[in-house]
Amino acid sequence: MRRILGVLCRIVAVSLVAVVGLAAPAGADGVPLPGNPFGEPTGANDWSCAPTAKRPTPVVIVHGTFGDRKSLLDDLSAAMVAEGFCVYSLDYGNRGTDDIRDSARQLKRFVGRVLTATGAGQVSMVGHSQGGMMPRYYIKFLGGAAYVDDLVGLSPSNHGTTITGSGSGSGSFCTSCSQQAAGSRFLTRLNAGDETPGRVSYTQITTRYDEVVVPYTSAYLAEGPRTTNVTIQDSCPADTAEHVFIPMSRTAIQWALNALERPGPADPAFSPACAP
Repeated sequence: MRRILGVLCRIVAVSLVAVVGLAAPAGADGVPLPGNPFGEPTGANDWSCAPTAKRPTPVVIVHGTFGDRKSLLDDLSAAMVAEGFCVYSLDYGNRGTDDIRDSARQLKRFVGRVLTATGAGQVSMVGHSQGGMMPRYYIKFLGGAAYVDDLVGLSPSNHGTTITGSGSGSGSFCTSCSQQAAGSRFLTRLNAGDETPGRVSYTQITTRYDEVVVPYTSAYLAEGPRTTNVTIQDSCPADTAEHVFIPMSRTAIQWALNALERPGPADPAFSPACAP
């Protein structure tokens, strides 16, 4: 409980905005937000890390709107490092509020840096909220399909949310918020045609208690042989993690590891160990 309260104190402002910010009123465009004062996620961004034969693919963690490379992501990072992965995490897009297309270009550059440092041919990604959806723009439009093995989304905003405004993508202090409105022009283009391009494996992990990506099933992607859609309460009914804290959910982390540690997406028949 003390650890959880400490996390809450550190991220309360970000969390409150994350819950209501997608519907925030318009203001000046591109308002600079405070940077990340917290440093690196547990075990991440060790640029001397060498992939192994067992774990040849480094993992990039991608935060959500109003987030940063550390907040909410320590448990996730620590779990992947403990399994032998080289893990990396980036800050992007003025806390993820800038145009998602520009953020995807930053992600592309970061992936290039990871590949150069590790000598790997591909990365996998685990992204929270916008961080689970934004890499799909990189994959579909910026050549990322050749460099991404797995994309795991934790409550990703793949089809947007109904709690936002018009989705015009302009005139808001948070451009990405309106881009994540259900039916926005950005998402319409992103989801047109093949939602899961390339040979990437796509896993979407959702929660019934999501209060930001509404409805929670809008996180799902079109069914196919390289797609798995799961809701954590289907395997662990007592897991009450909602949108903000799903990256800290023991159930969600186990699903993510299952996806990363096997060929293809997460196994729909996987049975995580539920917390007592």
